[in-house]
Amino acid sequence: MLVLLPPSEGKANSGEGAPLELRSLSLPGLTAAREAVLGELVGLCAGDTEKAREVLGLSEGLRGEVAKNAALRTAGTRPAGEIYTGVLYDALGLATLDAAGRRRAADSLLVFSGLWGAVRVTDRIPSYRCSMGVKLPGLGALAGHWRTPMAEVLPAVAGEGLVLDLRSSAYATAWRPKGEVAGRTATVRVLHAPTRKVVSHFNKATKGRIVRALLTSVAVPRDPAELVEALRELGYAVEAQAPGKPGKAWSLDVLVDEIH
Repeated sequence: MLVLLPPSEGKANSGEGAPLELRSLSLPGLTAAREAVLGELVGLCAGDTEKAREVLGLSEGLRGEVAKNAALRTAGTRPAGEIYTGVLYDALGLATLDAAGRRRAADSLLVFSGLWGAVRVTDRIPSYRCSMGVKLPGLGALAGHWRTPMAEVLPAVAGEGLVLDLRSSAYATAWRPKGEVAGRTATVRVLHAPTRKVVSHFNKATKGRIVRALLTSVAVPRDPAELVEALRELGYAVEAQAPGKPGKAWSLDVLVDEIH
């Protein structure tokens, strides 16, 4: 199983470990594309602070994020699973998984990023600020920048098993599974059952709980149909829409009564 996750807007501070080594990150086929974004971002943030804030869409209160980005090559690092914080990651609770759960997380979780493309939770990275919606002056829209290298690398990473896509729309544009991979991909929405609406905080928290439940259960779903069965056995109300034609993903709605 491969689980595609969005990053978090908020991030923990960089660690005290060794500085970033791009070639040590997972998915080495993305190294050149990562270097291009990193070089552009560091150069932008080392120059005109106001221009950098405008490009990155940062408020005055987030001015310090510009200096953080300027120092990315020398900043300390820590595992990506510790860098990403926020509602989904709090609910996922990587740090409190047992040894088996942590191994499954390391093998199956892939976090998408405007800066790194995608990383494993064990990859050591510094804290940064650069969303997929950013348009860097020299590279243009990051989603477009990542589309070709992702298309070359991700199908092999997906292997032959289930792909559970929990990304937000901005990150989904960087790579959309196609062909045979799409047929074993399931996208998930979390809906407030009484209103049939997506509530952002609720949506993120429930997705984090779903991933944790799958990592700690004995279930090993191999395709979307088995995923639906596994989620129902875990107590979730799931409505599934199988694709109407080959090359399309399954759509799953998880219905939850209480928002918390």
